[in-house]
Amino acid sequence: MTVKDIMTDPAIVIPESASTYEAAKVMREHNIGSVPVVNAENHLVGIVTDRDIVIRNMARGLDPKSHPVSDIMTRNVESISPDTEIDDAAFMMANEKIRRLPVVESGEVVGFIALGDISACRDYTFEVGEALSEISEGCHKKHPTHN
Repeated sequence: MTVKDIMTDPAIVIPESASTYEAAKVMREHNIGSVPVVNAENHLVGIVTDRDIVIRNMARGLDPKSHPVSDIMTRNVESISPDTEIDDAAFMMANEKIRRLPVVESGEVVGFIALGDISACRDYTFEVGEALSEISEGCHKKHPTHN
């Protein structure tokens, strides 16, 4: 089974010129926590998350209606091909400590895949558990539990 079999298609994307406010509205409308950002040729240039909006915009006192997402987005985003095997996608997500990946073909965003999509496939429960464990490992090191 490959990524194209389970990805969200089409992906919801926003242009890099969109305001932070517009990104937040798209997230609310589609009940999502991140949106791939594309340039005029529909090529992936970044990703913006709800956390980016809070930390990189709101907490700095910037006006979300006048600041473009290109100012707060994460650049150099990992992406994946629609023909990638699902176990390879889970491995990549664990290795890179990421929960969501834009699916890119010929430079254009064609879909989106999240660990939740992989977990919905019964055969990949172990891989998702492994990926979450790897992703969470960094978090536990930053925030150790107090006994």
